[in-house]
Amino acid sequence: MEYKAWIIREQNDGSFTRSVETCLSENLPDHDLLIRVRFAALNYKDALSASGHKGITRSYPHQPGIDAVGDVLEDRSGKYQVGDKVICTSFDLGMNTPGGFGELIRVPTHWAVPLPESLTMEESMIIGSAGFTAGLALHKMELCGQAPVMGPICVTGASGGVGSLSLALLSHCGYTVIAASGKSSSTDYMLELGASEVIKRSEVDDQSGKPLLKARWAGAIDNVGGNTLATLIKGCDRNGSIACVGLVDSPKLETTVYPFILNGVNLLGIESAHTPLHLRAAIWKRLATDWKLPNLHRIKSVIPPEALDSYIVRMMHGDTRGRIILKYDKYRVLE
Repeated sequence: MEYKAWIIREQNDGSFTRSVETCLSENLPDHDLLIRVRFAALNYKDALSASGHKGITRSYPHQPGIDAVGDVLEDRSGKYQVGDKVICTSFDLGMNTPGGFGELIRVPTHWAVPLPESLTMEESMIIGSAGFTAGLALHKMELCGQAPVMGPICVTGASGGVGSLSLALLSHCGYTVIAASGKSSSTDYMLELGASEVIKRSEVDDQSGKPLLKARWAGAIDNVGGNTLATLIKGCDRNGSIACVGLVDSPKLETTVYPFILNGVNLLGIESAHTPLHLRAAIWKRLATDWKLPNLHRIKSVIPPEALDSYIVRMMHGDTRGRIILKYDKYRVLE
């Protein structure tokens, strides 16, 4: 079959080009599950892959897209029937395996989970890896005893994909949420999503050198890393949990053991790419039931494949917010 895909190519001079091309399904990897993609989502990792980041994607040409949802066309393993609706996020999808920026993907069967009946395909992509990461963070925090009665949760990078969904999810679950962001223009947006307070990025960037700070939050979901993460740890109340989900600012962390041994703070690593299938399915079930957000569509921008290039440039410059959803309603797979 022929299908349309958004392809990144490396040129002889080391530059990268991006365009919609006609591809052949026979060139997809020889995995069991063939999916006709209906919606995908643009993530920061996709923007890096599309910009030639060899730490994300080793070789080009490449079809990015770490999030996809669609209909099963074939499953040689026998787990799914033709026409079943499935979500595929994370693992190696869109990194070194052709991803959701094409009308077709072929992946190992265990990479997919059934689309919950109470979610539309579009809603599943508004959630995507970002919402799954937020859900996994809350799941781990609550396993460590986090509860709304303990006090507010600080979310950094709060206007981005993971940040937006973290705000909405925490608020939906009864938490008081402090949003930390460098985008003052998005203040109203973050308040609409459920933040009770929006603070400047500088307020989570302590330069005092103190090993501990006066407690200001009971836990946090951090997308930034570096000194922001260190500040969150130092300013966390007793027995609170800090979920580390990103490194937009820096992968480095310089702190002391005092917050951990004197205040019992928990630092939780959130790695969503290889979450075991049973836990992945359980998180998706909650995101479709008791964690289903009533305001999902407030955080989406729906675009055609031709608009990807401009949105990737914007994302790399920190000029996007919420979730960018790719919809395939113009192109059709040619049988």
